[in-house]
Amino acid sequence: MTLDDACKILGLAPDEDPRPHLAEFQNARDHIAAMVRSAPNEVLADRYQKGLSEFDRALAVVQGIEPAEVPEITSKPKPVEPVVVIPPPAKTRVIGVVPPRSEPSAAVAVVEPPAAEMEPEKRKGRALSYFAWFVILFLGATGGGWLYVQTEQTKRDQRRIRVAFLERQSSVYLENRRWQDAAANFDEMEKLSPGSEIVRRGRRSIEAGMAEEQTQFVGYWTGQALAELEAGRLDEAVAAAKQVLDKFPGEKEASSIMARITAARSNQSRIAALATARDALSRKDWNAAVTSARNILATSPDDPDAKAILADGTAGMAKAAADLERANDLLQKAIAKDQGQFDQEILDWLREAAALAPGNTEIAARLEKFASYARTLHVPGDFATPAEALANAHDRDRIVLAAGAWKGPLVINAAVELQGAGSATVKVECPPENGSAITIGPRAKGARVSGITFRHESFAVGSDRYSVALVRGGIVTFADCHFMEASGHGLAVIEGGQATVTRSRFADNGWDGIAAFGHGVTLEVNDSEALNNFEHGIESWDGAAVILSNNRCEGNSRNGIHADNGLASATIENNQLVANREFGLVLDSASSGNISGNVARSNLLGGFVIRLAAKSLKVTGNQATLNQGSGLILERGLDASAFASNTVSKNTGQQILSGANLNPPAETPVDTTQAPKATIVIDPDPVSEEPH
Repeated sequence: MTLDDACKILGLAPDEDPRPHLAEFQNARDHIAAMVRSAPNEVLADRYQKGLSEFDRALAVVQGIEPAEVPEITSKPKPVEPVVVIPPPAKTRVIGVVPPRSEPSAAVAVVEPPAAEMEPEKRKGRALSYFAWFVILFLGATGGGWLYVQTEQTKRDQRRIRVAFLERQSSVYLENRRWQDAAANFDEMEKLSPGSEIVRRGRRSIEAGMAEEQTQFVGYWTGQALAELEAGRLDEAVAAAKQVLDKFPGEKEASSIMARITAARSNQSRIAALATARDALSRKDWNAAVTSARNILATSPDDPDAKAILADGTAGMAKAAADLERANDLLQKAIAKDQGQFDQEILDWLREAAALAPGNTEIAARLEKFASYARTLHVPGDFATPAEALANAHDRDRIVLAAGAWKGPLVINAAVELQGAGSATVKVECPPENGSAITIGPRAKGARVSGITFRHESFAVGSDRYSVALVRGGIVTFADCHFMEASGHGLAVIEGGQATVTRSRFADNGWDGIAAFGHGVTLEVNDSEALNNFEHGIESWDGAAVILSNNRCEGNSRNGIHADNGLASATIENNQLVANREFGLVLDSASSGNISGNVARSNLLGGFVIRLAAKSLKVTGNQATLNQGSGLILERGLDASAFASNTVSKNTGQQILSGANLNPPAETPVDTTQAPKATIVIDPDPVSEEPH
């Protein structure tokens, strides 16, 4: 920069002395520095900084210095070095020290001529120069203001561009259900454009989308939970419901499902406990049954099944004590009468005593001794198969089967005893098309079968099916046997046969558990179970007489007991008729008999049905409760007051339904393939030379 240029910047004439104006220059510099510091934006700050640099360079030139670099003013100007006053020589006044070139901060001495020598024109020119300088600064400020306006406009444009971008991006986020990302965009848009309608609508879209997503999410998982619950898969149901509750705690439907799952778990526990208790009843473990029932009642005091089991178990304990006493009496009678030879009465006493007290070793030993008076045939041992042993047996012979699965069909046509080692270990089975696994023929007058399970190896379809055990005119006692998985009936008694069944089980058979059919037939069943049979638990019809006591008929597809005896009698006492798909007990017809002490509970269609043809029966002291239909259904013509001694309560339908029309319409076809008249299939007489 030349001296002339510097003087123009500072407002000095080319030959004017700068010394008298140093203080003014410093004030001007301070003002420019303040403008740098207070500039409203970077553009003006840079512009003011350039002006300050020009001013400093001009000042340095007039003072005799050309600085290499003049420092910038940023936030705070560098302090100006103080002026050092040096004592002047004669007629010379030192006003300051100008810094040398190598040390810009050092002071430089300037000689000021006398004030009287300054000319007025020069003063005027300097003032004009100052004015020009400030005009330049003013114009710079004006230009900076314009730049500021332009900058603000640019920022507004950038905000609009950013908002447009965020709007487009948010649409994509909403479409892809990225609610959090969309919400973040709308938050930024709110800051850039407060009160934006786009932001308001976008947030409403997020709320609606999240609500829809929640509805879909909740609907899917609650539906899944319900499906699993209905299928009994409770762990899977809990997992599905928790999908909702983990994301939306307290959601009503999922919470309701969880409550149902809890109730279902409790019910499953109850069902398992009831099954355990009933199993104990079937094993005659009365203490275990009573304990299980009391455990259920501790949490569910009004549970009807537990109450029934408790009653059965308590009664069983009392009966067991009485049985032990009775068994001991029979043993003593047998000992007193023993003459060292075969005596049928002694043998019968000891058999009964052994059944009443199966764990009594003394009774078992005495029974074995008296049984040995008759001939004993062992299988295997004396014979390879039960069929061979039966073919060679005579009245009063005893055939003992070892544990194992033996092939039928077997035919008994003599008063022999077929004794197995226990129904859990000895099985007699055959294909269903080969006939019954065992048949009692007409000459078996006094046969006895014990400790064996009889079953069909598979299931044969069709209306003609063999029962797994058949009594044809003979007289037989079945004790401690199981009759299972027959294509037809578990046990069928026909052609005037007489069968006594005790402590046996009839389960999962294709028709009735036990069926008795025809005039002259007598069926007596005590202390036994008929469970889950495809038709009735126990059924009699067409002149068969029955005595049924202390049995349990449960879960059968039709009735627990169905009696249509015609002119024969029916004695049905103290039976438990539970959870059958139709009724507990149906009395179609009988000439005489007693129906008392029976309990019909939780059957699907109702408790007891009594028709006009059974009006001769005495029906007293029975209980119908918790059935889905009516407790007691009386056909038109029966006097309801004759049944007042029966207890009917807590049934879903009408407690006592009198005057019922039980005759089907005439145009309704009768399905002859269904019980109660299910076909009993027999072969030609297998025990005689003459065809049957």
